[in-house]
Amino acid sequence: MDKERSVQHFLDLIQRSRRGKFKVYIGMIAGVGKTYRMLQEARELLRSGADVQIGYVETHGRKETEALLKGLPVVPRRKVFYKGKEVEEMDMEAILRLHPEIVIVDELAHTNIEGSLNEKRWQDVLQLLDAGINVISAVNIQHIESLNEEIQDITGVEVRERIPDSVLEQADEVVNIDLTAEELVARLKAGKIYRSEKIATALEHFFKSEHILQLRELALKEVALQVGKKVENEVIENMGVRHEKFLVCIDSQEKTPRRLIRKAARLATRYNAEFSVLYVQTPKENPDRIPLANQRYLLNHFKLASELGGKVIRVRAENVADGIVDVCRKEQISTVCLGQPTAGIFAAFFSVWRCRKMLEEFSALGIDLIVMS
Repeated sequence: MDKERSVQHFLDLIQRSRRGKFKVYIGMIAGVGKTYRMLQEARELLRSGADVQIGYVETHGRKETEALLKGLPVVPRRKVFYKGKEVEEMDMEAILRLHPEIVIVDELAHTNIEGSLNEKRWQDVLQLLDAGINVISAVNIQHIESLNEEIQDITGVEVRERIPDSVLEQADEVVNIDLTAEELVARLKAGKIYRSEKIATALEHFFKSEHILQLRELALKEVALQVGKKVENEVIENMGVRHEKFLVCIDSQEKTPRRLIRKAARLATRYNAEFSVLYVQTPKENPDRIPLANQRYLLNHFKLASELGGKVIRVRAENVADGIVDVCRKEQISTVCLGQPTAGIFAAFFSVWRCRKMLEEFSALGIDLIVMS
């Protein structure tokens, strides 16, 4: 077994050495200058003799950005007719054929047109990296999957286009583009971010000063978190330090499990720990009894867990408490995360004696319990 691990480790090292390097610029909000900074870097790289191509850049009609784009080598966009309109997409096949040393790819959270090589642009980026092409990209903090509910609580807006946290974790370098709230609002009012007809609406939503400050704090924390994780991972790899393991337990309801999964993913990230998502299927939720809608919810929950870098565990048990304890033993879990149960769920799943028994098992196994709102 040790020999197999050694061989696999060597193969992983080879694969990593062939993979492209990945740099991501993070901004707290649109207009902070992520695209501008990427284009500045492209010019500097060209001057140093690097083979750089602009795979896709969105200027949003900003004059300063458009001026910086002029004269740079650009891969022509792929034109596609979609729902009666001609739209332009990044030409993945052309980039792969050209195989530049470095490619600039904007709008990491973008959803591609149907019929593209990949559904999402972040998937395009991962494919380019696997092909040995170095990528510089950019994303706003509101597009990070595990922050979705937090962003919605701050702004009142549900962001539809998101990237899994695991994509950001694969970046070799994460750089924050920072501006004060005053500078950003001044840029907006001067027409440097949106056209005049959009300014008033923007000031009422994302560009409220209190929203900008909260989003700025999230962006700064995220970059610090990613940098800290990379340093810690190097220490762990060199010293063989054991990782903590988080387990979040979900049911087949629609919304609450998604919030729990995102919270557990953020918690695991902060502690640089592994996390798993557990669904215990009791006889009451056998495939012939569980409604189709709940089956769909479960599949979506499992997909979200995987996108956030979690391991999906699905077991059968007569009751939920016993199923949780069994998995904790097998997986050597250090912390269990549960949602605050409703009276009905508590009565059905966690009768007093079962709950007491489960807590005793956790204590004996040295497992911490977190009850999430």
